[in-house]
Parts: sequence; structure tokens; C-alpha cells
Amino acid sequence: MTHPSPSAPVRLAPADVVRLGLLGIRTRKLRAALSALGISIGVATLIVVTGIPAAGQQALLDRLAALGTNLLRAEPMPNQDPPVLLPEQADAMAARIAPVQVASAVANTHSFVARSDRVDDTDAAGVSVLAGRDNLLAAVHGTVRTGRFLSPSTNAFPTVVLGYHAASRLGVDDLPAGREPPQVYVGGQWFTVIGVLDPLPLAPELDRAVLVGWDAARRFLRFDGHPTVIYVRADEPSVEDVRAVLPASVHPEAPGLVRVSRPSDALAAKRATETAFSALFLGLAGVALLVGGIGVANTMVVSVLERRREIGLRRALGATRGHIRAQFLTESVALSGLGGGMGTLLGLLATLGYDAYQGWPPVIPGIAVAGGLAGAVVVGVAAGVYPSIRASRLTPTGALAAA
Repeated sequence: MTHPSPSAPVRLAPADVVRLGLLGIRTRKLRAALSALGISIGVATLIVVTGIPAAGQQALLDRLAALGTNLLRAEPMPNQDPPVLLPEQADAMAARIAPVQVASAVANTHSFVARSDRVDDTDAAGVSVLAGRDNLLAAVHGTVRTGRFLSPSTNAFPTVVLGYHAASRLGVDDLPAGREPPQVYVGGQWFTVIGVLDPLPLAPELDRAVLVGWDAARRFLRFDGHPTVIYVRADEPSVEDVRAVLPASVHPEAPGLVRVSRPSDALAAKRATETAFSALFLGLAGVALLVGGIGVANTMVVSVLERRREIGLRRALGATRGHIRAQFLTESVALSGLGGGMGTLLGLLATLGYDAYQGWPPVIPGIAVAGGLAGAVVVGVAAGVYPSIRASRLTPTGALAAA
């Protein structure tokens, strides 16, 4: 039988390293719990200070988006002789621009509207009759207060949808179910009211409009088919680019005669808000992890000082410096990992609870959760390097004598 050389280094299996690393945690449960609590508070703070501001930011961005940050309006230059006419399919041409989400149009039919055929044309002064596309509400973020909006099934029939103020002027407050719908007199023709809109803050001119289907306007009001206003909603990062090419897209023959609104000031405010919150996230996250790492490092240094007898005994029994380093480094990482898991759970619960209380959309940045767990492990390694090296430098006689 051959025996291994006394000088041959003894190697520990990974399972043995983990078992030794967890030994200090199992034998000093209270201290381990307090150490894990320190790192868990740091990771929970990381998630809370990123999650709650992110939810608040999302709520703010939703409000800013409601102000039409990505809505553009294109129309012919006014006071031209002869008047500028956009192509009949100008909105469809705008929809071909890649970043455009939706493009719609309205057109002035130059018709009058009244409550009945027995009043003069001034009965509804200030109310315009517009031909409208079926997708108009999607472009201007509009909603129907009562009834329904124009659709392909009603587009060719004498039906109208009233803007909020136009409905008030024409005496149409509601469309009760089961009753005969009201009618209005448009351009010498009776039209049935099928819907009334809520106020449209993004397109207030439509609040004082009577909207007629595109085909119905051609058939009953002698509409020529040329749109007068194009509403375009585009991807926010590309709003400026869409604005630059929109005139040539909707009127290739004379793009200089097309006026396009500039992006909303709310878009600049929204982008500034995103930048400010991102900088805040990074600063708070760094402080939280630093506090947790200092706590783990302090615990491991104290642990080395208190366990010198154990270190000396293990060195006397043949443990190498590498074994001692691996043991204390594993213990540090295990403590941080345990704290990271606890902190992640606490941070998620606290963030979701606060978001629900404020009525904000629940937003948990995935990078915060992954960064919290990964950061806990990295902090554990960094915090355990010095204590593990210090422990490995203790000689068997020196450790036993100092214990």
C-alpha cells in the first residue's frame, strides 16, 4: 500500500468548502442574522429607492404623455391664393412613415348645422361640420361620452358624432338607450346623432365640431375629399424626425406650403424628468450597497478575531492558508447572499405596497432586482477578502497563543 507524501497539498472539494463556510453561520446564528439583516437592509433600500421613484416617474410620464408629447398636426398654410389643397390620401401617405403609430384626418365641409330645419344658419354659430376618419379618436386620444364613434358600418350613412361643446350648443345632452336618437340638420339634410365625445384637450377645435363620416360627407354634403388637418402620432424618440419629413410626405408637390406643429413642450419636460430620475437612482443605489458592504466587512473582521483558536487548531491539523481563506471568503459571500435574498423580498413588498397606496403603476426595475442580488454577492466577496487574508496569515502557534 502506498501512502501519499506528507508534503502533498490537501485539496477540499467544493462541497466541503461550502460546509466549512456555513459552519460559522450555523454556530453563531444570532450574529449571522444581524449581519444578514445589515446587508438585507442595504439591498432592500436599493430596490425601494429605485422602484418607488421609477413608479412615480412612470405615473408622471403617463400624465405628460396624455398632454400629447408625440402628437403632430399638419395643415396647409393659411391665406394662400389659390388655397392649398392636400392630396385626398394625405393621411395614408403620412401613415407610411416608419415611426408613425397612427395618422388620421378631418376636413372642413363648409356646411352649416342647426337643431332643426326651421331655424336660420346662425342657430349653431361657431360649430363647424367636419368629415372625420374612423381612426380619429386613436390619433387625438379621444373617448366617447355616450353612444359610439364613426365606423365603417356607419361611414356612408347620414350619421354624426358631436364634440363636447357642439352637443351643448345643439341641445343634445345624452343618448338614452331605447329611445329614438336625436337628429340635427346639416347642410339641408337630416343626420342622426350616434355619439357625443368627451372633451379633447389635445384637439380642442374638435370640441366645437360635428363629425360626419368621410363617405357620407361626399354623398350628402358635396365634400371634395381633400383633408384640411392631419393628426399624426409617432414614436417619441422619432418625433423630431417625423416632423422634418411630414410636409414632403403629405404634400410631395409643395412641401413648403404645409405647416407642421412643433413637438409639445411636455416632451422636453418628459425627457428632462427621465434624466433627473436616472441620476438619482444611481446615487442612492451606490450609497445603499456601500452601507451593506461595510456592515459585512466589520462582522467578518470581528469573526476572525474571535475565532483565532479555531483557526490555530485547524492550521495545526494540516489546513493550509488557502483553506482558511476559502472558508472565511465563503462565509462572507453566504452572509451577503442570505441578506441579498431577504432584502430583495422586503424591497419588493415595500415597493409594491407603496405603489398601491399612491395609486401608481407597479414598476419594479428588473435591473434593480438582479443588481441587488449580484451586488450582494460582489459586496460579500469584497468584504471578505481582507478578513480571509488576515485569518490565513495567522500561524498555528500564534493563533493558539493569542486565543
